[in-house]
Amino acid sequence: MLNINYPKIEKKEFPNLELNLVEPMNKFNLRGKSRDFFTKVGKILSIVLPTESNTSATIKNINALWLSPDEWMVYGNDIDKNLNLSLESEISKLNLGSVTDVSDQWILINLSGKNVFEVLSKGSPFDFNKFRNTKNVVVQTLINHVDVILHHNDINNVDLFVRKSFSEHLWLWINDSSNFL
Repeated sequence: MLNINYPKIEKKEFPNLELNLVEPMNKFNLRGKSRDFFTKVGKILSIVLPTESNTSATIKNINALWLSPDEWMVYGNDIDKNLNLSLESEISKLNLGSVTDVSDQWILINLSGKNVFEVLSKGSPFDFNKFRNTKNVVVQTLINHVDVILHHNDINNVDLFVRKSFSEHLWLWINDSSNFL
């Protein structure tokens, strides 16, 4: 993992909304389709990758997000260097798929509280009505013209992934939008 400074984002609290930068954690992009790919990933991570669109799977502190029919983002604090090496040697080197460390590419911001979807709706074309009532769903959308991945891991609790280069801009926009709830 590269040693790059994280953006200057501090915890903020608003009425019925809390924003937190989640400390650096390991994030991997997995791509593959074969049965052997699913078997190897399942054995190494002890998780079954979701195959239904816009869903997620969680076990212990590891989350797997469906991004496309052959692509997942896996993130969590329980993914260490040894796990990364196992994934790379068992998947990439055997040509079953690809494993890319995206830990330094994505910033994770957690939003929690009753007003989460009111703030997100202000800057997104996505209709959050069904999304807000369903746990363990994932969507890739735009918020204030910035590409994001949203993981609704619990009611009124969303993990928002944004590329590092846009993170401070989006953080400021979320803060400004939260002031007018």
